[in-house]
Amino acid sequence: MSIRPSDFTKVVHAGVEPDPRTGAIMTPIFQTSTYVQEAPNQHKGWDYSRAGNPTRDALEEAFAALEGAKYGLAFSSGLAAEQAIIQILNPGDHVLVCDDVYGGTGRLFRRLFAKYNLTFEFIDMTAVKNVEAAIKPNTRLVWIETPTNPLLKVIDIAAVTKLAHQASALVVVDNTFASPIFQSPLEMGADIVVHSTTKYIGGHSDIIGGAVMMNDDKLYEQIKFVQFAGGAVPGPFESFLLLRSVKTLAVRMEKHDANALTVARYLAEHSRVKEVFFPGLPSHPQHALAKKQMRGFAGMVSFNLKGNYDEVVSFLQKLKVFSLAESLGGVESLVNHPEKMTHASVPEEMRKQLGIGPNLIRLSCGIESADDLIKDLDQALKS
Repeated sequence: MSIRPSDFTKVVHAGVEPDPRTGAIMTPIFQTSTYVQEAPNQHKGWDYSRAGNPTRDALEEAFAALEGAKYGLAFSSGLAAEQAIIQILNPGDHVLVCDDVYGGTGRLFRRLFAKYNLTFEFIDMTAVKNVEAAIKPNTRLVWIETPTNPLLKVIDIAAVTKLAHQASALVVVDNTFASPIFQSPLEMGADIVVHSTTKYIGGHSDIIGGAVMMNDDKLYEQIKFVQFAGGAVPGPFESFLLLRSVKTLAVRMEKHDANALTVARYLAEHSRVKEVFFPGLPSHPQHALAKKQMRGFAGMVSFNLKGNYDEVVSFLQKLKVFSLAESLGGVESLVNHPEKMTHASVPEEMRKQLGIGPNLIRLSCGIESADDLIKDLDQALKS
């Protein structure tokens, strides 16, 4: 794990300037819906908070800085951010999507956007040849999530991007699991980065949010228009809280990463565990690629527990430090059962093909003592 030293400084200062009127070191919460104008369409840069708000502006500057992007846009949720990206497409367009993708993303594509004559094809992108074979003349977008959710597969961003660009398709990378601290998709050629800021960027399980980052002027104008016209924006208070969270992102990710590696190593040696999925383990099929394109592996660990479903439920209920809940990336450790929870909307046949079954468990390792996390897992596995 090698966080860039400059990232510790960047996250503290990203998007934040002392308030020129008061000198306040934290960006104020501009809790207003509208702004007084000197004359019709003559204002100080803001006319209505759906279009823009000074607190949100600071947050969007911070988002851009995190990903080393020219532009950042804030949304009311990660799915709202994804929806805005898809809305720049046209009927008849074809989208390639990695197969092991967040359940809500797949549901959004299959249940909402497919009826607008958009085609979404889900494929295993860990083999780049699969992408090459699946690209069609009308492929306009390639959607990568890496590491994937919940099986933590790693996709070669640079290689897939090269193929996509040869076909004049855009590449979106969902960077939520890695965070901007551990992975920089734009540096590898991706066109758009998307985050659920509910997760690591928010980091405290108290905010719902999303972000889109990009360098291209045209893409920015297109997605900015969707943000304005659709109106799925965060309020000033949520923007303020996210700005606060950004400041500690690097130090939190350092601890998430260390804890996850400790937990993964422990589980890999346990007799009641059949298989562990964590890119930081040498046994992971894409470990070498993960080391190449990531600076750390973050805090997600998935594994298959031996035994029947009742034993899996018993294990989940006996955990004390890990809480059984949806979501991830908070300072507290969470445990999730993908088949019944986050990925229940994935078609059953697809779940079976992917290996999302009754024995699969996904951990989000928080920033508690690693010893306490191991003790908690150990007592639940023993009992």
